[in-house]
Amino acid sequence: MARASEALRARGDLASTAPDKLEKLLGALALVMLAFVTTAVLRGMNEWGRVPGVVWLHLATIVVALVLTPVLLWRTRGTKGHRVLGYTWCAAMLVTAIDSFFIRLQQPGQLSPIHALSFLTLVLVPVLVLAARRHDVYRHRRTVRGLIIGALLIAGFFTFPFHRLLGYWLFG
Repeated sequence: MARASEALRARGDLASTAPDKLEKLLGALALVMLAFVTTAVLRGMNEWGRVPGVVWLHLATIVVALVLTPVLLWRTRGTKGHRVLGYTWCAAMLVTAIDSFFIRLQQPGQLSPIHALSFLTLVLVPVLVLAARRHDVYRHRRTVRGLIIGALLIAGFFTFPFHRLLGYWLFG
């Protein structure tokens, strides 16, 4: 047991359970992304009837992940509540990733480069869960940061160019 705690200390900040500056920033960026998504959806209200159900599922699950991200990053970790919300976040991310393969409005029949992040999500979410179950705080923390940066924020950013639905709704 002493070796395990020494190993955690040797890894530095990533072994701590307190949120660091990066996690505070990631939580804030998730809220900014949530504000953009919400604004875009509300501005596109007159076109809601033409949006396929698969897109609504995608938006709903990503909103769940965006809402939970700051809660999970900023609140006490290792609690039952954190685990329940963490599993909910993971489920939302998995459904979002799987659902993305059915959204091909830009290039019917083809996957776009952004789908690489969906594949990555399908691989990393199980890694995230296993790391948490093994109490590997370092790996869990690194994996969740990677998922938030890549699959949530970067992928989310690329949904706002003018030729994409949210970009069209947001910017007109």
